[in-house]
Amino acid sequence: MKYSVKIMKDDGRGTFQNQEKSFPAKAADTVTSCIQTEVAEMCTKEFLHRRFPITTWLPQYNFSAFIQDMLAGLTVALTLIPQSMAYAEVAGLQPQYGLYSSFMSCFVYILLGSCKDITIGPTAIMGIMTNPFVVQNDNPDFAVLLCFLMGCVIVLVGLLRLGFLVEFISFPVTAGFISAASITIGSSQLKSLLGIKGSGNDFLDSWENLFKNIQDTRPGDVTLGVCTIILLLIGRKMKDFTGGRRSSSAVRRFLGNTIWIISISRNSIVVIISMILAYVLQTKGYEPFKLTGEVADGLPPFGPPPFSTVSHNETLNFEDMARIYGTSLLSVPFISILETIAIAKSFSKGKAVDASQEMFALGLSNILGSFVRSFPTAGSFSRTAVNNASGVKTPLGGLMTGVMVLMALGLLTSTFAYIPKATLAGVIISAVVFMVEYEMIPLLWRTKKADLIPMLVTFVACLGLGLDYGMLIGIGVNLVFILYSSARPKVQVRNLTIETQEVLLLTPQQGIVFPAAEYIRDTVFRYCLATESNVIVVVDGANVHHIDSTVAKNMTLLVEDLNIRKQKIVFWNWKHSAEVVCRGIDAEISKYFSHEDNLECLLQEMNTENDCNGTVDSTNGTHNTSLNTEPNV
Repeated sequence: MKYSVKIMKDDGRGTFQNQEKSFPAKAADTVTSCIQTEVAEMCTKEFLHRRFPITTWLPQYNFSAFIQDMLAGLTVALTLIPQSMAYAEVAGLQPQYGLYSSFMSCFVYILLGSCKDITIGPTAIMGIMTNPFVVQNDNPDFAVLLCFLMGCVIVLVGLLRLGFLVEFISFPVTAGFISAASITIGSSQLKSLLGIKGSGNDFLDSWENLFKNIQDTRPGDVTLGVCTIILLLIGRKMKDFTGGRRSSSAVRRFLGNTIWIISISRNSIVVIISMILAYVLQTKGYEPFKLTGEVADGLPPFGPPPFSTVSHNETLNFEDMARIYGTSLLSVPFISILETIAIAKSFSKGKAVDASQEMFALGLSNILGSFVRSFPTAGSFSRTAVNNASGVKTPLGGLMTGVMVLMALGLLTSTFAYIPKATLAGVIISAVVFMVEYEMIPLLWRTKKADLIPMLVTFVACLGLGLDYGMLIGIGVNLVFILYSSARPKVQVRNLTIETQEVLLLTPQQGIVFPAAEYIRDTVFRYCLATESNVIVVVDGANVHHIDSTVAKNMTLLVEDLNIRKQKIVFWNWKHSAEVVCRGIDAEISKYFSHEDNLECLLQEMNTENDCNGTVDSTNGTHNTSLNTEPNV
C-alpha cells in the first residue's frame, strides 16, 4: 500500500496547490531535519566536547598518564595481534585481514571515544557473522563492503537517536544469542583443530563435516591444538595468583607483575612458540602441522571499499552485493552496537554512557576501517578488560596499540606463514568457551522461569537456522511476551462490604492499551454477572496513566452493558487525561467518573442521604467492613 500526504504549497502567485508527498519523502525529511539539528548544534562548545571527547581530557593530560597509557596500549597489543589473526580465520579470511581490522579503530577512538577502557576491533561474533558472505562468494570484498555499510548504518542510527531499539533485545535473548554464537564459533574451528578438510562454518555443517572426515584426523594438529588450549587455560588461571602486584615486598611485586604479564600475553606466547616449532620442524623436513600459508606482505592498500566485485566468474554490482547481504545489513550493525554499548556500561564505573557518541565512534571506525580492507568490528570485552586491568588513563592508549599492529604488518607478515592453524583454533576455542552463558539458566530459574523460553528459543534457533534468523526469532518471541502482557493485564478483584453496601472493586495492575481493551471489559463484566445488580462496581484506575480511543470505547460499552442490568458503575481515581479521552467518545460518561479520596466518600456522594462527615475510613477498622480478596486475574 502506498501512503501519501497532501500538503499545500504556495505557487508564488498567492494561491496554493495540492502536492503529493510520498512516505519515502517524509522519511528523507526526517533525516534532513536531524542533520540540520546536528549542524545547528555544531557551533556550540558543548557539541565540540560531546562529539570530540578528546577536547575534554587532553588539556589536563600529563606525562605520567602518557606513560601509563603507552604501557596499557602495549599490553593490549600483545592480546590483540594473535586474537585478530585468529578471528580473521573465523571470518574465512587470511590472517593479515585481522591486523587490517585492528589499527584504524584504535586511532579513531582516540578522537571520538568517550570511555577510556574500550577497545574496538575484530571479535569472534563479528567474524562468524561475516563468514558466510566471504566463504560462499570466495571473495574478501564482501567483508570489506559489509564493514563500510555497517558503519554507515551505525552512524545513521546514532544520528537519528535510534539506539533505544537495541533495548528491545532483552537480556535472555542476548544470552541465548551469545551462547549459540560461541558454540558455533568453537564448532567451526574443530576442522582446524583436528587438521581435517571441510568448509562448513555453521553449527550443523561443522559437526556434519567432522563426522564425515574424522578418519583423516592428523595427530600433530590434534596434539598441538589440545596443548595450546591447555596452556591458554593455565595462563588464564594465572591471573588469580597476582596478588603480589600490590605487596609491600619488591620481590613479591616483581613476581606478581611477571605472572600477570605472562597471563595477559598468553595468546602471543603460544603463537610465537608454535610458530618457532613449526619453522624448526619444517627446516628438518617434517610437516606435522597444517600452516596458515603465505600472506600478503606490508600495509594494506588505502582506497574506498569495493562497490562491485567478481564472484564465481560473475561481475556483481553494488545492488547485487547488497541483495546478498539481505537482513544482515541490519542485524550485524545492531549486534555490534549491542556488544559495544554493553561493554561501555560494564566499564563506565558509575558514569553515564553517551550511547549516541559511542555509536558515532563505532560507526566511523568501521567506515574508515573499510578504506584499509577491514572486516566488521565491535567492542571487545576481553581486550577492554585487559586495558582496564593495565591501568589505562585515557583512550590515547590506543595509539600504542595501533602502532604495534602497524609494526607487525610492516615487519612480521612473512613469519605469519608458519603459524599452525591448530594454534589459531586453540586460541579461538579457549576464548569463546568462556562466552557461553552457563550461569544464566539457574539464574533465570530462580528469578523468572518464563524468561528461559526466549533464551532457549534464541539458542536453538541460532544453532539450527543461523545467527541472523535466530536473533530475529528470539526478539519476536520476546515481543510476543511483551504484547501478551499488554493484552492480558492482571486485575485485582476485591469484594467489599462497607456499612451495608456491597462493593465490587476491580483494580487493573498496569496501564491499559488497545490490545487489552476487550479483555478488561469482558473481565469486569464477567465478575459483575457473578454478583447481584445492587452491588456497586468500582473500577480503580490508580495504575492507569493514559488510555487510547479503543479503551475509551470499550469503557462506554461497559457502562451501557451495566445500565441494562441496572447496576451502578464508577470509574474511580482515573487520571483527568483518561476522562478527557472517554468524553471524546461519549460526553455523558463524565458522570461515571469520581475523584473522591476514599470509597466511603465515594459512596456518600452516590447516596446523598448520608453525611460524608459521619463516615470513617474502612481501613481504620471502626466500621464493620469485611474484605474478601480474590486472586489477580
